[in-house]
Amino acid sequence: MAECVKCGAYTKYNGGLCTKCYSEKNSDDIDFEESNGLTEKERNYRYGMIKGRIAETLIQELFLSLEYNVFRYGMENTIPGIMELLKGVRSDVAQEIRRMPDFVIQNPKTKDVYFVEVKFRANGEFKAKDLPKNYPYTNAYLILVSKKHIKCLTVQELLDGKEITPESKNYLGNRKEFDLDKDVIIDFCNFAIQFFESV
Repeated sequence: MAECVKCGAYTKYNGGLCTKCYSEKNSDDIDFEESNGLTEKERNYRYGMIKGRIAETLIQELFLSLEYNVFRYGMENTIPGIMELLKGVRSDVAQEIRRMPDFVIQNPKTKDVYFVEVKFRANGEFKAKDLPKNYPYTNAYLILVSKKHIKCLTVQELLDGKEITPESKNYLGNRKEFDLDKDVIIDFCNFAIQFFESV
């Protein structure tokens, strides 16, 4: 029988908290946020950023586990804090920085190099209209992480009218240029389900 690490009561989570202590911890977090004066808009922005970072990390680890060379590319990785600095800024330079793909990856077998942009959508949909206006990286691959699947299209395919939907069959494992192990992708889909099931 597992015991709560805080109060010693029964919990089904070995090394975790019981339901009561978990609830108190979460209400403490909410009070802390509200006491810091975060508006709902700011909380939603940060929540979206966290979901995006989790999706990026899942994809980064997926490619690393398959021995790809993976390099974080976006300006937020080159200059930490730049995205916070640019929040609300509408200049051409700010737009260019925001539109940089998340990763450069290299296939270990072919040595081919690809731009990769990662997005999370709970509804599993991504269309050309969801791209930033005049998105310049038409040779990039957009990988969409949802609550159930990991799918992929090139930006050019999106611009040509293809879409990622819950019913579409454009799974990441079907991309011949990546030649990925589908069992590994299934493992990472299961991780995504665990992380995003309540989103």
